[in-house]
Formats: sequence, C-alpha cells, structure tokens
Amino acid sequence: MDRGSFSSSKGDSADFEQELTLSDKLKIFKSSQFDPEAYLTTRCQAMSENEIRHLCIYLVDLKKASAEEMRKSVYANYSAFIRTSREISDLEGQLVTLRNLLSTQANVIHVLTDGARVESLSDGPESSAKVDTVNFEDREPTKIEKWLAQFIETLEVLLAERRVDEALAALDEGENIAEEARDQRSLTPSTLLSLQTSIMEQRQKLADQLAEATCQPSISGVELRSAVRALKQLGDGPRAHTLLLKSHQQKLQSNMQSLRPSGTSHGIAYTTTLSQLVFCTIAQAASDSLAIFDDEPAFASELVTWAVNQTEAFALLIKKHILASPAASGALRSVTECVQISLGHCCLLEARGLALTPILLKTFRPYIEQALNANLKRIELSTAAIAAADDWLLTYPPVGTRSLSTASLGSMISLQPKLSSSAHRFSTMVQELCEDVGSLEIMQLSEQALGGVLQSFNSYVNMMINALPGSMETENLEGSGSRIVKMAESEIQQIALLANAVLLADDILPRAAARLSSSQQWNRADEPQRRTWDKQNRPPEQRELKRRLQRLVDQLRDSFCRQHALELIFAEDGGVRLGADMYLSLDGGRDEPEWFPSPIYQELFVKLTRIASIASDIFVGRERFATILLMRLTETVILWLSDDQSFWEDIEEGQRPLGPLGLQQFYLDMEFVILFSSQGRYLSRNLHQVIKNIIGRAIEAVAASKIDPYSVLPEDEWFADVAQIAIKMLTGKANFGNVEHDASPTASVSARSASSVHSHGSN
Repeated sequence: MDRGSFSSSKGDSADFEQELTLSDKLKIFKSSQFDPEAYLTTRCQAMSENEIRHLCIYLVDLKKASAEEMRKSVYANYSAFIRTSREISDLEGQLVTLRNLLSTQANVIHVLTDGARVESLSDGPESSAKVDTVNFEDREPTKIEKWLAQFIETLEVLLAERRVDEALAALDEGENIAEEARDQRSLTPSTLLSLQTSIMEQRQKLADQLAEATCQPSISGVELRSAVRALKQLGDGPRAHTLLLKSHQQKLQSNMQSLRPSGTSHGIAYTTTLSQLVFCTIAQAASDSLAIFDDEPAFASELVTWAVNQTEAFALLIKKHILASPAASGALRSVTECVQISLGHCCLLEARGLALTPILLKTFRPYIEQALNANLKRIELSTAAIAAADDWLLTYPPVGTRSLSTASLGSMISLQPKLSSSAHRFSTMVQELCEDVGSLEIMQLSEQALGGVLQSFNSYVNMMINALPGSMETENLEGSGSRIVKMAESEIQQIALLANAVLLADDILPRAAARLSSSQQWNRADEPQRRTWDKQNRPPEQRELKRRLQRLVDQLRDSFCRQHALELIFAEDGGVRLGADMYLSLDGGRDEPEWFPSPIYQELFVKLTRIASIASDIFVGRERFATILLMRLTETVILWLSDDQSFWEDIEEGQRPLGPLGLQQFYLDMEFVILFSSQGRYLSRNLHQVIKNIIGRAIEAVAASKIDPYSVLPEDEWFADVAQIAIKMLTGKANFGNVEHDASPTASVSARSASSVHSHGSN
C-alpha cells in the first residue's frame, strides 16, 4: 500500500469519527445483513499494521461508547420500564380472567346448540314430550349427577374450613372431569354448564378468601406464603404479589407504631431498632418474592419499587426525628452514628440484589454536611473561648501523637511534647471530627472536611498571632478582629504559641486527616512499618495539606520574628535604635572608641541565646524548627537594615560621610552577627550573603569620600577576636584573670587594632 492510500484511509476514518453521530456510526452494525468477516476483509485487506491498529482502537472506543449509551438509556427509562412491566403484569391477569369468561361463554353456546338440536330431532306429539319430561324428572339421578352434587358440597365445606390445598386439588379434579365430560359428551349441556359455573364461582370465592387472609394482621409468615402461592396457582399472580408486599408493609407499619423517638439521647437506639425492623422486613419480602415468583422481571420490578418507597419513608422518619436537631447544633458524632447504623443494615440487602444505599445517601448527605459545618464552627468558637483565658503554658499532653522512644517511662513523659489548654481543646475536637467523618467514607466528605480543618487551624493561628504583644496594632487579620485573646507576655509563652502550631501542623492534624481516607487498620506492633509507609506513600492531598499547614505556621513564626525585631530596632518612645548616627558620630571624637559590638547587636545576641535555650527545652525532637526560628529572627533584623532607605541615605548621601571608625564599627557588628550565628548553627546562606552585601555597600560609601577603606580596616583576625571576646563576656564565660581589674577587657584588642591599622596603612 502506498503512502497516499495510507493517509487517505486515515483521513477518511478521522472524518468519519468527527462528522457522524454515535447512532450513524453504529448503523452499519445494526443491519440484519451485517457480516463481520466481510467487514474485516473489506476494511483490513489493504491496510498496514498501523492502520489496522488504528481501526482496532476505533472499534474498541465505539464499543465503549455504545455500552455507555446503553447504560444511560437504561437509567433514563428505568421508571418507564417498571411502569410498563406492571401494566403488562396487570394485562396478563386480565387476559386470564377474559379466558375464563370466554370459556364460560363457549360452554353456554354449546349448551344452547345441543338443546336446539334435541328439540329439532324430537318428532313425537307434545303429549309424548311431556311424558318424557315427566319421566326424566321422575327418574333416579345418574352417577355423574350424584358426583356433581357431592363435589359442590365438598368444595363448599373445604372453603368454609379454609383447607386451601384440598380445595385446590378438588378444583383441579373438577376441571379435569368437566374437560373429559365435554369431550366425551357424558353430561347433559345443562349439567356441564352447572359444573363449570360452580367451579368458576368456587375458584373466585377461594381467591377472595386468600386475599382476605393475606390482609389479616395476625397471619404468620408460613400462612402468608401459602396463601400467596395458592393465589398464584389460581392464575392471579400479579394480585398475589401485590398482596404479598402489602401484607409485609402492614406488618411493618404495625410494628413501627410501638416505636416512639424519645429524644436525641435515645436517637441511636431508635435508629437501630427502626433500621433493623425496616430492612429486615424488606429482606423478608424479597426472600418471599423470590421463593414464590422466582426472578420474573415484572415481579422483581414491583419489589424494587416497593423497597425504594419503604427506604424513602424510613429515611424521612430518621431525618425528621433524629438528624434534624443534632445536625443544626453540630453534634456530628450522633449524626454519623445514626447514619452509619442505617447504612450498615441497608448494605446487607445488596447480597439480595437490592442496592438501596444511594437513597439513604441522597437523603442523609445534606444533614451530614450541615453537622460537619456546624461542628467546625463549634471548634472555632470553643477554641476562641478557651484562648481568651489561656495562660499559654504547655501542660497538656496531646492525644494520638507519636511517643518518643526513651529509656524509661519517666523520661518519656518529661520529653513528650505538650500543648496549651486551647491547643489541646482544638486538637481533641479536630481528631473527633476526623474520626466521625472517616467512619462514613462512602459519603466522600474527606475533601470538605480537610478544607474545614484547614480553615479552623487558620483561625486558631490568627488567634495566636493576636496573642503576641503589639500584634493588634500591626496586624489586620481576617476573621479575628472581634476575638479577645489573652496576651502571651513572656518569651516562654510566645514560644509556646509556636510549639502549639508546630505540633498541630507537623503531627496531630496530618494524622487526624489521614483517618478520613485511610481504610487500613494498624496494630501497635506495626507502628514502625506504618510510619515508613506514611512517609513513602503519602497521597497527594496529604502532602498538599502538610504544605498548607506549614505555611500557616510560617505566618506565626514570621509574626514572632517581626515583633521581636521591632522591639530591638525601635525604642519605647518611638525612636530608632538602629540608625546611621550610631556609626557617623564615631569619627567626630578625639579618642578612639573602645571596640565592642553595638548595644543593639549585643541585645540581639542575648535574645537569640535566651530563645535558643527556651526552644531547646520546648522543641524536643524538632530542633530543626528551633534553628529556623533563630535564623529567621536574625534575618529579620539584618534584612530590615539592608532595606532601610533612610539609613543608607544618611550613610551614602548624608552631610557627614561615613568615616574609618564608623566603617570599622559597622564591620565589627556584622562580623559579630556572622560569628555568633555560625557558632549557633543558624547562619543561613542568605543571611551570610546579605551581610556581605551590606558590608560591601558601606565600604563603597567610604571609598566614595576619597578614603581607601582597606587601609583603615584591621585584619579579619582582629574582628574575629573582638567578636569572640564579646560572645564570652555576654555569656559570662570570659576569663580576665591576667588583666588588671581597672583595665578594659578590650584594651589589648584596641592596641592590636591601632597597630593593625598602622600596618594596614603602610602597605
């Protein structure tokens, strides 16, 4: 096959797929003259392998589309199918009745015909006819006539005594005898008509008795099935099946009258009893229908319709008496337990081919969602109420978190992370919510619940941000303006806020959220394997939740760092402590200053040291967060200096230029920050680069004033020595035993500075 024919074939196929509807595509296959072998021969004979593969894919897609179209058609016309099936069933019953009536009419016609023939054949005088009539009336009844009289009497006795099986056997025997008598003409027409009429009347009478018996409240299951089966044998199957379902419904209504919902506290017991009663009745009705009527489509459709109606009525009762009030108040556990009980009983019917669960889901879902939303709101309000009086001390061990592997129980308890009172309440309520929603996995509410938990945590983080001193003046947080939160005055309390957020976001909330979608059950012995499995096979939504939780924690951490940075940079009277004047004023004096880091950087070091000590006790097992906290706080101060336009305008364009002493002090301050950050292991690459950049900017400012900055700066070892001495002095670890008490601790360093500057300038 050449290239042109190949492209043409594919083009025709593409046009065929795009332009024709599904009905047009299937038209060729619906034809009664369709020959698969001829179709494949004509289409595939001149095709290449790729074209044949393309045709196979096209046919498979067409098959799937046809199956989907058929499925949609079945669902769209299912109600009409059930209605038509019932009409056909009713029509069958009417045809049986009509057949019986026609049979009776035929017998009447036969009797009239025989009577007319007898009269036409009689050629004797009228007196002779009268004599014959008198003789006929006076003669003894024949054997068959005696049997007929006894048969009718026996039928009446059997019906009066409700001996159904014997009555059915007698009716069958009578019909057989009547059929033989009509064929053999052994009965006179009037006698035959009388026999057939009696059989029909007794049959109808028996059917009415059976129908009346099925409606009796005291009828047992065995009696009901026997009556329905007998009614079916009488030829009235549709009526028998309807009466079977009606009897079960009457029993159900009678049993339900004794049940009364006695309040929300007894809702679970009421739901359990009612659910078991309703679905056991449906199961029994389905079992009886299958045993008597097999799997006939008309009766199966009627059973499904009846079961759907009973399920809808049950769902409405539960909704009205049990779910409405708890759902409005946020009692999610009560709602989920009732729904779970109902679904559990309903699912047992699936083994009998009755899938009624979607009906319950459709009715119960709005109330589950209402209870979920109300519960989330209750979590937020309850947490806010406790946060208003929270002392922000970590005293409550969380429930459901990882326990640390320690040598003894005492050390494990002491090292176990803890929460404050409001965080503990938030944790407990969220875990209960996730357990309740996770028990209804069939509802597929995981995404909605995760979104609600995330929103609740966002609200709680905003409350903790407002608990930081000064945050109400600097923050305008959405949804938290009207909340009253107790301030976290001390640094221990403020770091406790961070500990709350970290433990919730890193451990408690992800584990609680995992219960929403995790269907696997783990034993305690499998805990290490479970942790490994969680890390390696965490679903995408769990990873996304973890990222979003971490972003909220970062907001709280950044607010903490910003607040402490502002405390360092600004004085209580509003003045700026980190200004250019602290460096510009050094070159105006006569004496060389005593070299030591500036007070603000000393305070920064002391604050960082104090926070590091507190964090080491609080963030046990989470040292990385403590390191990042110190790193971010240091970066916040240095980045503020780097971005302060007024500071650099005074340094670079001010009336007083930055001199050698000011540059040396600035260089010392930055090297001091680098040294203690490096020793504390929270010197980030970004912080180091920013410090190098602002040092370079200060050097350029000095160079712009026609001064060689490198000729006035000491060696790098000098800055390192001064910074190290400052760290020891500030931490109380300095030892000046060999130095006179009235001498400055940095006198030797100053001397080295002078000589270093002199040697630097002579080079």
